[in-house]
Amino acid sequence: MSWIYLIIAGLFEIGWPLGLKLSQTNSHYKISGIVLSVAAMAFSGYFLWMAQKHIPIGTAYAVWTGIGAVGTLIIGIIFFGDSSSILRLLSASLIIIGIVGLKIAN
Repeated sequence: MSWIYLIIAGLFEIGWPLGLKLSQTNSHYKISGIVLSVAAMAFSGYFLWMAQKHIPIGTAYAVWTGIGAVGTLIIGIIFFGDSSSILRLLSASLIIIGIVGLKIAN
């Protein structure tokens, strides 16, 4: 169950930079984007806390930030026109390989 909590925490970790970006793109989204960010931070922190009960702190933190980083990169590419250069995608795949490695080693 701890790994499920960690994945949920990582998915919420994507929410706060998304909310901050939305608050900058359109004045209509300013308040709702900030609310999304704060809520995502709270839920992300809570589920990370739950996951760390049974997953080592270093592993949990690396996986949590990895999911957040790669997820945010994908959101940026799909919805905000961020660069999808081969180097960026290769670098993201290295993060994913690292996450899988930490899960296998645990």
